[in-house]
Amino acid sequence: MSKYIIETNHLTKFYGEQKALADINIHVKRGSIYGLLGRNGAGKSTLMKILLGLTSASEGETFVFGMNVKKDLHKILPRVGNLIETPGFYPNLTGYENLKLFARMRGVTKKNAIEEALTLVGLNNENKKLFSEYSLGMKQRLAIALAVMHDPELLILDEPINGLDPIGIAEVRKLIRSLSEERRKTILISSHILSEIALVADDIGIIDHGTLLEESSLEELENKNKVSIQFQLSDVGQASIILQEVFKTDNFKISGKENIEVYDTNLPIAKMNKAFVESGIDVHKAYLFEESLEDYFKKITGGEGIA
Repeated sequence: MSKYIIETNHLTKFYGEQKALADINIHVKRGSIYGLLGRNGAGKSTLMKILLGLTSASEGETFVFGMNVKKDLHKILPRVGNLIETPGFYPNLTGYENLKLFARMRGVTKKNAIEEALTLVGLNNENKKLFSEYSLGMKQRLAIALAVMHDPELLILDEPINGLDPIGIAEVRKLIRSLSEERRKTILISSHILSEIALVADDIGIIDHGTLLEESSLEELENKNKVSIQFQLSDVGQASIILQEVFKTDNFKISGKENIEVYDTNLPIAKMNKAFVESGIDVHKAYLFEESLEDYFKKITGGEGIA
């Protein structure tokens, strides 16, 4: 049995001459939360729609539960819950009544499926409230209740916190973690909000302009953050000699004509600064620099755009 619930091989999608996805290879591990991170329009929704058979790939292969989506979609879909677009709930019905209608349409026969789904998302005490009276967070939780009503193994959630206020975001975040940790669901979640993906995901795929730029665990990405001592000074050549001969380190990089980045952060900034000055070097700046996860994402995606 493969450890991957979702796996794509060189997945490519064209809309006319426009390439929406380019050679995508993602790997979603069983029981994990995989965060698909990218700007609006990066290709996240297109990828999810291909996984669900809502649109077809132009090239490449897609496997869910080890089965090919093109050949075995009818076997895959009963094991998947999704939130791709907001369901068409009836405003004049309660949450329970809405789910009851969807259960009939989808052939959900499990006893107490609706009650269990509402309890799972924390709406079991809102039986008398109409959908039109729901807050945004409650509406999103009801949509997730609909996605989990048939107890799927895999959840595919496209921007589930989009448009929510801070309270609603916290509610949905807590629910997603609960579904993973307590119900052992595998979850693929997309977002353009870096800070939220970082709070829930185990693994992250960064997508930009239809290209998967990076795929790794959150821990591995956080370890890539660089911490360094930055100097801007008048003579980088002489400064590098001092670092090697006096401070016994080669763990630095010269950037341009005036900048040195020292990666051995255990070295004392004050003593290095003093040594440079005593050697006749003008030190314009000296400070400890730490690149954040957000800085890293902006760098590899080529600029602003991820919150």
